Amino acid sequence: MSAIPAEFSNVTAVTKANVYFEGKVVSHSILFADGSKKTLGLIYPGSYHFGTDKAERMEIVAGSCAVKLDGSEVTTNYVGGEFFDVPAKSGFDIAVSEGIAEYICSFID
Repeated sequence: MSAIPAEFSNVTAVTKANVYFEGKVVSHSILFADGSKKTLGLIYPGSYHFGTDKAERMEIVAGSCAVKLDGSEVTTNYVGGEFFDVPAKSGFDIAVSEGIAEYICSFID
């Protein structure tokens, strides 16, 4: 398993937040010199569904969540330091039962 980054250097931070589910999921985009993009976010307790256009890697920085990928019957629990991948043109259900889950979402080509 790869190490979850503690910080990113030489990036542009987009100040306008991405707000979903009435503020229960909030992220900010960061842009890299090579044109790639990641989002850094918080997920408050609740259950949410996200669709994907591009493939994504969701790295859990802190907290915990339960995830079920579209088309799967299996729900997997993730904690800080773990990640899951979501295929392009797909989606996933994510649930946080307590506390706040912090994440980094990387868009995979």
